[in-house]
Amino acid sequence: MFRRFSDLPAFQRDALGFFLEKGANATAPLVELRVGFDPVYLVADPTTAKAVLKADEAVLDKGKLIWKLREVIGRSMLTISGPEHRQRREAVHREFAQGVGGPYVPIMCSVITEWIAEMVRAGEFEAHKATATLALRIIASLVFGKGVLTPDDERAMTEAVALAEDDLAAKVFQVLPDLPWNYVRKKRKLAAARATMAEIVEKTRRRASDASLIRTYERIGLDDETMRDEILLMLLAGHHTSGTAMAWTLYHIAIDPAIASRLAEEARKVVTDTGELTASSIRRAPVSKAFVQEVVRLYPSTYYMSRETKCEHEVGGVRLRKGTSLVISPWQYHRDPRYWVRPETFDMDREFAGDHYMPFGVGPRACVGLSVAMLELQLLALEFAAALEPTVTTQIPAPPPKPVITLVPPSIGIRVRPRGLPTAERKNAA
Repeated sequence: MFRRFSDLPAFQRDALGFFLEKGANATAPLVELRVGFDPVYLVADPTTAKAVLKADEAVLDKGKLIWKLREVIGRSMLTISGPEHRQRREAVHREFAQGVGGPYVPIMCSVITEWIAEMVRAGEFEAHKATATLALRIIASLVFGKGVLTPDDERAMTEAVALAEDDLAAKVFQVLPDLPWNYVRKKRKLAAARATMAEIVEKTRRRASDASLIRTYERIGLDDETMRDEILLMLLAGHHTSGTAMAWTLYHIAIDPAIASRLAEEARKVVTDTGELTASSIRRAPVSKAFVQEVVRLYPSTYYMSRETKCEHEVGGVRLRKGTSLVISPWQYHRDPRYWVRPETFDMDREFAGDHYMPFGVGPRACVGLSVAMLELQLLALEFAAALEPTVTTQIPAPPPKPVITLVPPSIGIRVRPRGLPTAERKNAA
């Protein structure tokens, strides 16, 4: 029996290193992971992974590793399948496609420039703490309307996420049940976090503008509880996945003045006569696009995805019984030297194509917000590099991220000053 758990210590000690090591040593598309009683395989081959992610959900669908997230985000798009999932996804995808094509750009730019002004006044800040707030403001502006989420709401949401995330992440691959007192403690923490987030959703929902994503949910007839779950998912995704990528965006601008200069120069070239970025100008900004593509290669929105066999099925030459979990790790593919030259090096002049590049998943259940996420990262890179000269005040290179539900960055201190400030004024600003 103990053989079924032989990989568990290595996984719990260093999940990211564990996936890299298993992928590097793979001699077949699937690698068995001995992490519990139920069968689990790492899909080490990205072409096989792409086929898995595009498979019919009657054969391969979300399973127990995803359903455990329902304790916080309920029955939202991330945790459901079938016609209900497709209806919600199509509605949100349509809304996002229209927004990215025009209306979202001025909203995002307004939030970003106000945030930049706050960072200038602060002078120095911790990257992820600051960008998590920024990401939450942006997605809240799209869901409810600009300015609906108050500073107190932002703080409460951030604290609620922090309260729940470690225990929830550990629960996904948990093998043995908790002792009764630990079970009660974790249950209370999750309930408290969800209650706080639900309260914020309800309060802000009442203030929502007519031109907001929440009206899309109302049009497709979601009941109050389901709508709350979907809004909660959007806020968490905006806070966590986008906020994480934003922190690494600032870090790589700050440690490489040449990249910062290239981004600042592109910003000057693509703004309108009134100094604004627009949807059409963003399409003429290949430097910032390549920059954010490399950011999400090194730090994908999630370090693993999973599917579960709904019936006996063959994948990668292995006949799998019903209930087998398949783990797909973009972190592994994106750092595999078989697919990338110097994979650990930040290089924005790469070719971002192929089955081995999947920062947001692929297929009909890829991240519905990927276009919004890439847009906000690109806008942040251009606005931040054009306005500021940042430096990192903490360890370089930064320590690796912490794998919980997403990849949480380490503490990264950043000091900023306005770009082009004369020497005397720089001294005074410092």
